[in-house]
Amino acid sequence: MVNTNLLKSFKYAFQGIYYALKFNRNIRIHFIAAILVIIASIILKVNAFEMGILGVMILLVICTEMINTAIEEVVNLLTNEHRVEAKIAKDVSAGMVLLTAMGSIIVGVLIFVPHILKLFK
Repeated sequence: MVNTNLLKSFKYAFQGIYYALKFNRNIRIHFIAAILVIIASIILKVNAFEMGILGVMILLVICTEMINTAIEEVVNLLTNEHRVEAKIAKDVSAGMVLLTAMGSIIVGVLIFVPHILKLFK
């Protein structure tokens, strides 16, 4: 017997993912980038370990973008006026996404460049 609360939890989680994809342009961009990375990984035949690292980085970037979206929505809920604290919360959460995305680019370069160089040898 499946617990209905567990099923509801999954339903709400999928609703959150759907909301993020529908209303957040940046998450859609990250998902498109993720698809391109996966396609490039298949074409370049990266090994399972490298694919695992790329997968973790993809999830990390998308998750930080979703956290950023949640923080922005909560800040918008709490205040309609321009407040320094609200700006700081939004800027810090956007900075979190930026750092994660930059880190994932570095990891991607470190993984993909050797495979690309092999094509020219």
